[in-house]
Amino acid sequence: MKVVIIGGGIGGLAIGAFLYQKGVEIVINERSVHTPECGHAFLMHRDGLSVLNELNAGHKATLPGETITRFTLKTPAGESIRETELDSWKCIKRGDLIAFLSSLLPRDVVKAGRCFSHFLHEGDRIAAAVFLNGETEYGDLFIGSDGGNSRVRESLFGAVRMTPVTVKEIVGIAASDHLAGRWPGMFMKFQHSGKGLAFGMIPTFKKEFVWFMQYDPSLGDLASAGAEEISRFCRSMLTDFPGVVADLLQANDFAKTYVWNTRDFDLLPAFHHRNVVLLGDAAHLALPFTSAGTTNALVDAKILSDCLEAQDDVEEAFRQYYQLRAGEVGQHIVLGRELKKAFLNPGYRAVGQARLPLIGGAAEQGQRAADKRIQVMYFTDPICSTCWIIQPLLKKLKLEYGRYLDFRYHMGGLLKSWPLEQGKIRTPSDAARHWDEVGAIYEMPLDGDVWNEDPLSSSFPPSIAFKAAQMQDPGKAALFLRRIREMVFLEKKNIIKWRFLARAAEDVGLDPMLLLRDYRGPAKIHFQRDLQLAKRLNVTSFPTLIFSDGSREPVTLKGYQPYDKFEAIIRGFVPQAKKEAINPEPQSLFTHFPTLAEKEFAFLSNMFREDAIKVLQELNKGGYIEKLETKNGILWKNKFVW
Repeated sequence: MKVVIIGGGIGGLAIGAFLYQKGVEIVINERSVHTPECGHAFLMHRDGLSVLNELNAGHKATLPGETITRFTLKTPAGESIRETELDSWKCIKRGDLIAFLSSLLPRDVVKAGRCFSHFLHEGDRIAAAVFLNGETEYGDLFIGSDGGNSRVRESLFGAVRMTPVTVKEIVGIAASDHLAGRWPGMFMKFQHSGKGLAFGMIPTFKKEFVWFMQYDPSLGDLASAGAEEISRFCRSMLTDFPGVVADLLQANDFAKTYVWNTRDFDLLPAFHHRNVVLLGDAAHLALPFTSAGTTNALVDAKILSDCLEAQDDVEEAFRQYYQLRAGEVGQHIVLGRELKKAFLNPGYRAVGQARLPLIGGAAEQGQRAADKRIQVMYFTDPICSTCWIIQPLLKKLKLEYGRYLDFRYHMGGLLKSWPLEQGKIRTPSDAARHWDEVGAIYEMPLDGDVWNEDPLSSSFPPSIAFKAAQMQDPGKAALFLRRIREMVFLEKKNIIKWRFLARAAEDVGLDPMLLLRDYRGPAKIHFQRDLQLAKRLNVTSFPTLIFSDGSREPVTLKGYQPYDKFEAIIRGFVPQAKKEAINPEPQSLFTHFPTLAEKEFAFLSNMFREDAIKVLQELNKGGYIEKLETKNGILWKNKFVW
């Protein structure tokens, strides 16, 4: 198969790199002869960084960019509106990222000076792309990654209806020795409280900042796009802003500054037609308030390449790609419009309720991106008994080293159906005996009677339900997984049955109806992707945890392991890693974890089990916790009130 990629920007190069690594013949067609200056730098979310780390796994190159750990929003007078620590963001210069992605590809696959004109058809399929320079490229599959004004998109669906330009943005890069080192890792933004005017600055390097001015053009606009006119206009608009703004403007080269007319369009009903598919801004365009564009292009590339690998039918792969991406990018379009509304109407939202102008709920969770260096791919299954007995270790790991760890949950597909064809467990009665034995050995409550009274026929349905929970809220999804495990391990509930899954969703604050919709639809595709990933990484037992940082060989741990092995792996990646002291007070532990088994509480509070049980019993008598008694142990539930 030969894939013709139209557009050699970030999305086009990324999908090209993924396909090239999988042995697919590719040709990337880029209209520019030189790397364009437009789009000087941008913020990238951790999802995009994860894609870059995956592409870089076999190359060991240094990822470009400056880590951004904090966002601060102020009025021009210096009044603080909000301050937020950021989780895994980087500011990357466009040229640096283009160079990085290009280094992953042979030089001869990129054809410069090719501006798309039209397609040649053979029957009902596209046979070739024709370019304005008269050249033609034949292929089997075509990917349009030619930006927000995509000609490929127009050839497939006609002209989209762009929203009016009600906000403009002027962007530049300034190097300043005077400002160097004053705000390391800081995204600083000054927002006028009475009109649509803001100035933002983000470090791209030790002495360099990308800056932007967002403004409502009804307040005044440029007469021309010349350097002198842009300089004059910015200075006149920002006269009331702090001195740092004037300093950056003084250091800026306005000959390399550009004006961006911000627009978007409604979510398309599909991203493909026949054997042509769209990617990045060509497929979906969000307003710049979200900083979503570059991350979305990279995630598109990753998911599209996975779908093409998993499906023999190209159009089915394209449909799966749309199902997996449409919901998220549609939310980004809505968020961009919400932020634009708030920008143009400063009184629309109270100052203290200002929305964070970035995608990703994780950005507000208070974890510092500079520390979260290790990605942990955690392959598990809702009915895996070993995954249950390692919970004390994982809880301690997150409390002591969570600042360094970025956990990604993947379902492994332990039980497709009975009988199992390998291992000691072949039938439900085997599982019943195994659970009782494991619970006794590791002192975690496990009641195997569910396998005798109401046995599960498969672990796939609750696994798909977990993927649906992830789509709704990744943080609550982890609570959902814990809750359905409690149901099956302790309460003898058959968690294939929807009524139990719905109850678990309600218990952790998820929307059961939304969960059901996703459970019946796109969550199945997410689950299949997990299974394909497990197969590709040769994951055959659970739990399997794969630790990586994108710069060295990953380290894999399988099954139950002593805690010091986890610590050794972390220090192998981060030699200076320091463990956080765990607050052993019961109220603190039960605040972190709503339910705890006796083994978990004892392990986290560093007590002998007998002493821990006495403390738990006293707390129960005082009404601070309640207990669920099972045949093989007790689960304690938080009732503390702050």
